[in-house]
Amino acid sequence: MQSRSFSRIHTGGDHSAGLPSHGIHTNEGEGKRDTAVQPESMEKLQSLENPTMFHNEVHCSQPVTNKNVDIIKIKRIEDIGYAQSESVVLNAFSPDTDAHLTSGLYFEDGKRHVDYVLVYQYKKSSRKVLSSRHRGSVENRQQEVDIDLNMQPSDFPEDDRRLRREEYELNLLDAGLELESDEENDLSCEPSPVMSRANSTDCIQQQGTDDPDQLTKAYGLGFVKIHTPWHVLCREAEFLKIKMPTKKVYEVKQKSGIVSKISNILHKITSPLRPKVEDHDNVTYKHLSYPFSREKKHLFDLSDKDNFFSSTTRSTIVYEILKRTTCTKAKYSMGITSLLASGVYMAAYPLHDGHYRGEATEPNDRKLLYQQWASYGIFYKYQPLDLVRKYFGEKIAFYFAWLGVYTQMLIPASTIGIIVFLYGCATVNENIPSMEMCDHRANITMCPLCDKTCSYWKLSTVCATARASHLFDNPATVFYSIFMALWAAMFLEHWKRCQMRLNYKWDLTGFEEDEERLKDHPRPEYEARVLSKVLKKELQKKEETEQEKLTWKDRTPAYITNIVSILFMIGLTFAIVFGVILYRISTAAAMAVSPDAYAKANVRVIVTATAVIINLVVILILDEVYGAIARWLTILEIPKTDKSFEERLIFKSFLLKFVNAYTPIFYVAFFKGRFTGRPGKYTYIFRDMRMEECAPGGCLMELCIQLSIIMLGKQLIQNNIFEIGVPKLKKLMRYMKAKREAKLETETNSKIPRQYESDYNLEPFAGLTPEYMEMIIQFGFVTLFVASFPLAPLFALLNNVIEIRLDAKKFTSELRRPNPAKSKDVGIWYNILRGLGKFAVIINAFVISFTSDFIPRLVFMYLYSPDRTLNGFTNNTLSYFNVSHFELGSEPLEPMALGYQVEICRYKDYREPPSSSQPYDLSKEFWSVLAARLAFVIIFQNLVMFMSDFVDWMIPDIPKEISERMSKEKLLMVEMFLKEEQIKLQIVEALSSQDKERTEDSSDECPKEGLAERSDNCAGGGADSSQSHLIKETDMI
Repeated sequence: MQSRSFSRIHTGGDHSAGLPSHGIHTNEGEGKRDTAVQPESMEKLQSLENPTMFHNEVHCSQPVTNKNVDIIKIKRIEDIGYAQSESVVLNAFSPDTDAHLTSGLYFEDGKRHVDYVLVYQYKKSSRKVLSSRHRGSVENRQQEVDIDLNMQPSDFPEDDRRLRREEYELNLLDAGLELESDEENDLSCEPSPVMSRANSTDCIQQQGTDDPDQLTKAYGLGFVKIHTPWHVLCREAEFLKIKMPTKKVYEVKQKSGIVSKISNILHKITSPLRPKVEDHDNVTYKHLSYPFSREKKHLFDLSDKDNFFSSTTRSTIVYEILKRTTCTKAKYSMGITSLLASGVYMAAYPLHDGHYRGEATEPNDRKLLYQQWASYGIFYKYQPLDLVRKYFGEKIAFYFAWLGVYTQMLIPASTIGIIVFLYGCATVNENIPSMEMCDHRANITMCPLCDKTCSYWKLSTVCATARASHLFDNPATVFYSIFMALWAAMFLEHWKRCQMRLNYKWDLTGFEEDEERLKDHPRPEYEARVLSKVLKKELQKKEETEQEKLTWKDRTPAYITNIVSILFMIGLTFAIVFGVILYRISTAAAMAVSPDAYAKANVRVIVTATAVIINLVVILILDEVYGAIARWLTILEIPKTDKSFEERLIFKSFLLKFVNAYTPIFYVAFFKGRFTGRPGKYTYIFRDMRMEECAPGGCLMELCIQLSIIMLGKQLIQNNIFEIGVPKLKKLMRYMKAKREAKLETETNSKIPRQYESDYNLEPFAGLTPEYMEMIIQFGFVTLFVASFPLAPLFALLNNVIEIRLDAKKFTSELRRPNPAKSKDVGIWYNILRGLGKFAVIINAFVISFTSDFIPRLVFMYLYSPDRTLNGFTNNTLSYFNVSHFELGSEPLEPMALGYQVEICRYKDYREPPSSSQPYDLSKEFWSVLAARLAFVIIFQNLVMFMSDFVDWMIPDIPKEISERMSKEKLLMVEMFLKEEQIKLQIVEALSSQDKERTEDSSDECPKEGLAERSDNCAGGGADSSQSHLIKETDMI
């Protein structure tokens, strides 16, 4: 039978206020415990000597009517924010608080909300023995703790972790936080105040086992619930300079004239697309925001103190306190990050607002987000970004805002891409080069595609491939490439403007990254490494060392490992691509001699499709492997702060995943068919495998197939398997492991877990890097090779519509609530996007010039065509070869496969004919086409870059109305403070004059006798009256 035992509610005050501590009087049942009033320093000393005093004894369940009230002190918390909160009510709960108690969102009093949770693991049996010891006298407990303090962590890790936890929680109390712990204990073995280890053994035997270690191996989870009182919130909000809305409001300038009418019409049209949440877009009035200050509390509306600070703000404050509060056991300072790394605590996280499903669930922000944001049925609606920011913080809200803007901008790109594709479909029957390839009357005989096993073949057999190539290789794709380059520039400019709107709306205009960087706390791995370095030095020198830090010498092995590993993985990627090339060559040669006529007729399609599928599987596997290796390599470097860790991880992950995803595509686009040689003098791999060639219609069609399969397969498989299936599988495995370790019985399983228990079973938040990385790789597919696949933006749009709801569902239901983090932009990802946009211009220029036949067609039309048309273009691109010039052993085994003797065959290249004085040398047409290609690259790149920069210059980063509102806010804030100072000055002057008049009047009314003795009294009375009036006037202000 399992049950929960809640410890006494811990409360701490702000010791900076200098308030004295008071004694405790308690009555528990028949036994009484009296503690005399002690000074605060004595209480702290006893607390440090006996850190276990903050854990309550294990109480058996009893009816509500039998519960006693144990009151330690009740003191009013003043609004000034400096008062100390020490009011505690133990074991007294009314039936009205049952809903709060079962939910796990509140303390045992059912009033104080849980702002944060710490989770630790303990041995149940050892905890029970400790619980029996806790009931002893202060002297006995002090002796036992003295013994514990002499334990070595290596010998008694459980006791060492317990002592660290208790000291850390004591320090949290000193910081002003209120704590309450909850541990799972077995009531059938509940220890009594006099229970000893022998009693524990008897209890184990009663459960049917003779092994006392069976319970020792059973671990339980303890939860420390944290509540932040009002005065701590005020103090920390002032310290962190958190902006809060003031009472001062101003009217937001609305649009007028034709712009206003158009805006109203658009608002009505898009009203069905808006989620059913509070709309903050079209507000008439806005509150001025100002960093919170306890001295200027009259500026803020404090009528509802429970909701003045949002749950994200409260979580941020608690997390900042946890990071700077230290545990100094054994001399070494350890904050919450180090305690998590060393296993003192298993997890630390803010709570979700409640359950997200069920009709009986009380309304909360999490449930609202799940219904109005995470549902696939509302994929067409806008995102409730304000609610996302309120619940998750600015950093996560900016990710979803960026993803929403990116998805919206894909709509025009997809529309133009569909038009380009439809143009190719409409003009396929008018394309002269494909018509010439499909003409059977031309009777063009092509040279063999491989040595010996391949025979001669007719050009008309690739008619279908030639017609399909025109769908993506037509004049419209060139203009579409220019459009997409400008689209990328406009997307980034549009995002910057949206970003500034959100900064203004979310009061982030004064937020500086430098302030956030100053608050960066060292990572736990860094602190653990420094601690290890200090211990090692002390063992060698036998003396204490000064504060240490990691130097470049400490990181040199990690840097060398990083460089070698990254080069090895890049080489591995190239090797895999080379292996796929060998597969294509060998498979094509094998299918050429296959007796299956269908296989022989479709060699290119089968080989290309199977090779792309192999590439896709390898890319998906290496994607996960490289992600894990990049994280491992970053951990080896031991970056000091989370920001540094994130930036290094992003760099490594992006480099490896970029190479992994795009290497096969780069090979097809720029290398395949470039180094094949010519008939009679081919280029070989391993002496007997000839390099593969492009189809007569070019490699663009194969590039399109490669890009489409990799892009679609990557999106579909990653979304359905890695982002949906894997998190659910991890959640199930974690639940089964917790169930097995806790040895839950059937009765316990039927109980509804509390909120902090449910949140612990969720997947920990691992950061936004995987989410951004997926979208950045997709952005590369959309922009880098859009000339070969105009439908890429369409498939990206369809994926992102699902991706937004998928990520929303994951954040609301599959992940623990992350620590809120402030941010004013998307960080380093913007620079990566900008670099990809510039790189895309260059790549598309080379794709159009060297992969497609756009430039050769232009050269033929304007230099070699007699009628300035494409008639004869196919014949112009094919060179002649005399079959008698084949190298010995490379001629076809079946020279009569076509039914006649072949003397001259054709191959795709610009070379001199066999009858020339320089047979098979590169012809003048080749150099003309090469010069035109290079000229096009230079012109295209510079023209598009100039147009992109022009768009960047034309569109201001900050919208005009936002700039005006920000300036107005600054002026109003200055006017408000000037007015306040003027009023204060007038009141002081008025009171001074009144005080002077009263002093003179009192002097005149006082008798001359005893004037010296009574004048002070008269003046004092006037001063008191004036002071009272001053206080009233100040309160009115």
